[in-house]
Amino acid sequence: MLPDFLQSVNLKYVKLGYHYLISNLLTLCLIPIMAVTLIEASQTNPNDIHHLWLHLKYNLVSVIVPVYLIDYSCYRAPDKLKAPFKRFMEHSRLTGDFDESSLEFQRKILERSGLGEETYAPEAMHSVPPQPSMAAARDEAEQVMFGALDNLFANTEIKPKKIGILVVNCSAGVIAVDLAKDLLQVHRNTYAVVVSTENITQNWYFGNKKAMLIPNCLFRVGGSAVLLSNKSGDRRRAKYKLVHVVRTHKGADEKAFRCVYQEQDDAGPLVLPISEQLLFFATLVVKKLFNKNVKPYIPDFKLAFDHFCIHAGGRAVIDELEKNLQLLPTHVEASRMTLHRFGNTSSSSIWYELAYIEAKGRIRKGHRVWQIAFGSGFKCNSAVWQALQNVKPSHNSPWEECIDKYPVKLVL
Repeated sequence: MLPDFLQSVNLKYVKLGYHYLISNLLTLCLIPIMAVTLIEASQTNPNDIHHLWLHLKYNLVSVIVPVYLIDYSCYRAPDKLKAPFKRFMEHSRLTGDFDESSLEFQRKILERSGLGEETYAPEAMHSVPPQPSMAAARDEAEQVMFGALDNLFANTEIKPKKIGILVVNCSAGVIAVDLAKDLLQVHRNTYAVVVSTENITQNWYFGNKKAMLIPNCLFRVGGSAVLLSNKSGDRRRAKYKLVHVVRTHKGADEKAFRCVYQEQDDAGPLVLPISEQLLFFATLVVKKLFNKNVKPYIPDFKLAFDHFCIHAGGRAVIDELEKNLQLLPTHVEASRMTLHRFGNTSSSSIWYELAYIEAKGRIRKGHRVWQIAFGSGFKCNSAVWQALQNVKPSHNSPWEECIDKYPVKLVL
């Protein structure tokens, strides 16, 4: 009598065995492929070889000039700027700009948002009535950016005069990293700083359109400063090495204009093991040739990444990615806790999430971190980092005084 296979073998390990087998087979297959390529190259048009060389040269530059993340800093506002729900609603009512329907809508959004009671609102919004002036907006920008930068320079002991490249963004954090990476490929032996923030003061809404009120309930004060280097000598003290940056923008598509939707990221083949790529390709072939009703195979991204930093744009965003990428609660813990503690801090949120994982002591040498950021347009941008050491949290981490309280249980 044959044994019950399902009972005697853990399918999880069968899949892992398949994954490692296929990955090693690829290495073996490369040897004959390289031999054939060399033979074919000897018979190829010189112009084609020239174009191929230019392509390889571009990719070799990325390998020869790696980009290191030495350290980063996230701004933590003073306690006086905390905006618990009760105070938030009292101020909204006292402004006199919102009708009862809008006030009730805001209350419901706050309750379901995933935000906690300790997020920060800009100082101008704490006044009654609010004072969202240009001067107040400048004050917020200075406090956030200079606060993050001062802490970064103090922790790294790098003087500002040593910085050769500065990139500042308000809603495109990963794109800013990509730009800094490109500049570091050209300007050798230098540092780059990427500052990410969003100005809440200038973007507060005082009308009664419900869709426009949602940002009031989700966006909060925050910002980050990231120090990158292309100096080979910085590898020993760097926390991470940049592996990939992928940018996807669908704004030119008429269906995407003025809306946000989700699509499969073409970046998958860059990081997915060949075992997952084969399974994905096989289901596409079956769907195309035999059965249109076959559901596409969802790659197991957990085989490619150890940690996930999903933009804390809102509870619904995190929920959908957890579901569609088939992640476990522990994989989205950093995103949920960042949303709870700091709210939606726009493009800097992925750095608060990385700081959370570091504060928990979970990042070991060789681990891969996937940062996923979203933006209007619609943009979906990814950055992949590889840890160069067992990463410890930096001094004055945003989680330094509260990490032991997390994770908290959320009402979903």
